[in-house]
Amino acid sequence: MVQLNSSRTPANLSTKLRQFWDISAQKINLIEQGYDPGKGSPVFTIQGRYTTRGWTEWTQGFQYGSTILQFDATDAPEFLTAGRQKTLTAMAPHISHVGVHDHGFNNVSTYGNLLRLMNEGRIPFNEWEKNTYELALKISGAVQANRWTTIKSTSAGTPAGFIHSFNGPHSLFVDTIRSCRSLVVSHLLGHTFQGEGDRVINLLERALLHIRATADYAVYYGEGRDSYDVWGRTAHESIFNVTDGNYRCPNSQQGYTGFSTWTRGLAWAMCGFAEELEALSAISDDELAPLGGRDALEAMMSRAARATCDFYIDNTPTDGVPYWDTGAPNLHKLGDYLNHSADPYNEYEPVDSSAAAIAAQGLLRLGNYLISKAKPVDVEAGRRYWQAGLTVLDTLLSEPYLSTDPAHQGLLLHSVYHRPNGWDYVPDGRSVPCGESSMWGDYHLREVALYCQRIIDNAPYYTFFSQIVNHEQLV
Repeated sequence: MVQLNSSRTPANLSTKLRQFWDISAQKINLIEQGYDPGKGSPVFTIQGRYTTRGWTEWTQGFQYGSTILQFDATDAPEFLTAGRQKTLTAMAPHISHVGVHDHGFNNVSTYGNLLRLMNEGRIPFNEWEKNTYELALKISGAVQANRWTTIKSTSAGTPAGFIHSFNGPHSLFVDTIRSCRSLVVSHLLGHTFQGEGDRVINLLERALLHIRATADYAVYYGEGRDSYDVWGRTAHESIFNVTDGNYRCPNSQQGYTGFSTWTRGLAWAMCGFAEELEALSAISDDELAPLGGRDALEAMMSRAARATCDFYIDNTPTDGVPYWDTGAPNLHKLGDYLNHSADPYNEYEPVDSSAAAIAAQGLLRLGNYLISKAKPVDVEAGRRYWQAGLTVLDTLLSEPYLSTDPAHQGLLLHSVYHRPNGWDYVPDGRSVPCGESSMWGDYHLREVALYCQRIIDNAPYYTFFSQIVNHEQLV
């Protein structure tokens, strides 16, 4: 169980964060100098050097988004120059990519962060540059929304559906909730998405329906859906019959089974529900009323966010770093592993630090959201999540997770990509992967570090939609 320290504050991490951004800069430069972009997007490291893995091009936005986050945290102009240039020259194919469910990763991390910085006055205003970023985000959200599967509704007359994964129209991935960001951003920018016969497709509705489907099918609430129904556990993939729209079963692509919890998928849900809860504040009651209404939508998303964060806290070692799957077959060989710090060098099952980086942001955002509600019961729960998030971040900003080897291109060590497929590097003399990094792990550690850094600096609160809505305008 994650160990909470009620006295820890973001300011306590200031020294670590200064060191972190110095190391982060070194890693970005190391990749720029030593990686051949002709090989494709960097995905994960082997013996400390980034390599690629053909599946889908879902990590390039993390690579160039990292340089933009580095500028945001440090004001070092060379990172802004690189981030802008690489976004404009390399990211265009991702805007129109109809074959993936990852638009919220690639495009919000690049075009979205650049638009936010311009609207904050951090970079010089240029109308055509701003228009470019906005157009990219509008189209990205529409392309993502078009990956649509209609399913059987649980309420008569109410639509239901989801953004299907690259596996096909039958497949709902839990991680796709973070791509709902692209639909929400496109909607907030005022984009009109049209289908056959000029039918207008409501981007906000599709985002909220996908979030609801994720909450209904990918998240469990201890209500007896199956023999492994535990409060807050998640399934990586939910399978549907596309002929009649009925749900069929849980499945897993990167976890151990559909009946255990792949912890990175759990973390995607934690972060996704929490940030979409925040986004509701940017949307008017009039827009939400025909889609279920603010109260019902907040209740649905808050329940899923709390459940997944509770499961993470209860099923993660004391330092906040989880093993790759809570049902991994050799965990029992580690003994009472939940009551001491995780061991990334053990001989039985790998940890996944990238799950921790994503989960930390989810815990902090949910904690902040509940504390802001100012109801005693919400404040108490919010403080618990907030402190858990700080625990996780504190751990990741130190060795053995922070990569201090100047020859290693990765920033966050002990990340795992696809354990069932055997894609992760296992060092000589060891039986499980360890010591390597992933582009999503590095990016999300930078993202949660920036989240914390901006709180310490009393800067504007960092959200994925703050490039569009000033916080004085929020509901």
